[in-house]
Amino acid sequence: MASSAAETPRPEDTQFRVRRAYERPVRAGEIVYEQGERGEALYVIQAGQVELTRSGLDGTRVVSRHGPGEFFGEMAVLLGRPRTARATAASDARLLELDAATFERMCIEQPEIAIRVIQRLAARAIELEQRLAALGVDDLLRPVVRVLVRCAAHEGGEGAVMRSLRALAGEAGLSLREAHRALCQLIDRKLVKLVDDRLRIPDLDALSGALDAPD
Repeated sequence: MASSAAETPRPEDTQFRVRRAYERPVRAGEIVYEQGERGEALYVIQAGQVELTRSGLDGTRVVSRHGPGEFFGEMAVLLGRPRTARATAASDARLLELDAATFERMCIEQPEIAIRVIQRLAARAIELEQRLAALGVDDLLRPVVRVLVRCAAHEGGEGAVMRSLRALAGEAGLSLREAHRALCQLIDRKLVKLVDDRLRIPDLDALSGALDAPD
């Protein structure tokens, strides 16, 4: 009769099976996933580096860069929402590509993995708070104003602009939190009004004036 130790896989055995089943090599410059697509998997970097970039009206900007031992793409998988950035291999790299079910099973078998994820998400939240605190308001306002001015002009000037916060953030190249902060600033300045769940621009010239400061 086989021993219980032989029947129960060791953590290192699980890790080995995961590496063999889910490892994905990528070449420098290869796109791992595109901004806006559905998130089917999250990734753990075994070797190399991956860069996340976000595109908006002001062009493409680097959001973050990750190296060995770090993970990315988890928010789209955990929250079931579209990718908010493009992931590109900044060098030749080896990734673990884990779908939601596999990741959940790993967290159950090895709780330390779940703890690492929670710690990493908390660190990212703190980093975001610090970045927002250091970021000038105009750096957030200008891309949002550009989107609103363009939409208002398309609808004939002063009128209601139907824009969800997610759509506004995506077109401005900002996170939801950044777009919300900028929109609140515009509402506080009475440059934009929220009426019946629609954004209304009472004075398009006044709103356009928010773009006068140089980039």
